[in-house]
Amino acid sequence: MKNKNSLELDGEILIFEEGETIFEISRRGQSDIPTLCYDPRLEAFGSCRLCVVEIEGIRNPLASCTTPAQAGMKVKTSTEVLDKHRKVLLEMVASENRQIDVDPLSGFASQELSTLVDRYHARTGRFAGKKSGQQHATDENPFILRDYEQCISCNRCVRVCAEQEGDFAISAMGRGFSKQITTEFNSELRDSSCTFCGQCVQTCPTGALSDKKALRAAHIKDPIEKTRSVCPYCGVGCSVDLLTKNDQLVGIQPAMDGPANEGALCVKGQFAFDFVHHPDRLQKPLVRGKDGELHETDWGTALDKAADGFRKANQKHGRHSIYGVASGRTPSEADYCMQKFVRRGYGTHYIDNCSRA
Repeated sequence: MKNKNSLELDGEILIFEEGETIFEISRRGQSDIPTLCYDPRLEAFGSCRLCVVEIEGIRNPLASCTTPAQAGMKVKTSTEVLDKHRKVLLEMVASENRQIDVDPLSGFASQELSTLVDRYHARTGRFAGKKSGQQHATDENPFILRDYEQCISCNRCVRVCAEQEGDFAISAMGRGFSKQITTEFNSELRDSSCTFCGQCVQTCPTGALSDKKALRAAHIKDPIEKTRSVCPYCGVGCSVDLLTKNDQLVGIQPAMDGPANEGALCVKGQFAFDFVHHPDRLQKPLVRGKDGELHETDWGTALDKAADGFRKANQKHGRHSIYGVASGRTPSEADYCMQKFVRRGYGTHYIDNCSRA
């Protein structure tokens, strides 16, 4: 017996809730509907037209991302007509783009176009003619590469900046081949209201917006490895994926399924990782000598020196003279030990973290 809120999707009966779209329902089933303008965090836009489906009783295909499901619908997501339609659309898009295969370091979604071109065997040079977009090679911001010759006008970057971040730093200007994603007064990003959160980079499906810092490692031939971690910069606890090549941290991407951030990061969480391999990073403990200068030493000597200092301060000024400040760049386990040391060792709550939100 069919549920009153069910539909048939490629022969599969799926239950849905009021207000869900066909595309949202398909993600729970066996069907794989293609799209280039969809981001689950944003309001459905329906501009790419790749997600169109056939619905029994309706003459023309409809965009599944903007079509609410109705009980009793019979939907087909892949037919000869639909696949031909998608192939032609992809060929139009691919013919205008200078480069389809972009480095995965460009951003989280940067492989979406190339993946669909391969999936539908679309020809990249079928359509010739005028092209839109222009590269902003002179934008000297240190974080985001703007190459709008790769842009397909999906507007995901504009929408994520407005809907998720509330910054409205970029918008669309012009129509047709003259359409351009730009800032106010067509200025550089650093002169706009951009906060360099990197959201636009991670949602871009073509690499038109790319991670400059991560692409510094594009020449390294080793495969990219992802390691799930938590950003240490504040108390929110944003989930991140650390990108490494040959055990070297080369980039950071937000975890789209992170419970605290759901794909969002601030500029520090996204781009401030150079300290990990910085040549000035301390490799050995330092102690201050009688000459007043810091000198390298071994861990045993350093710990004895620190213990002696704590002991003298406690004896002379009491336990409330001990105050601990943990670093936001240390692991959570180290911060836990620090607070345990202050609270249990000295019986005081004088402990803080430089990243406290």
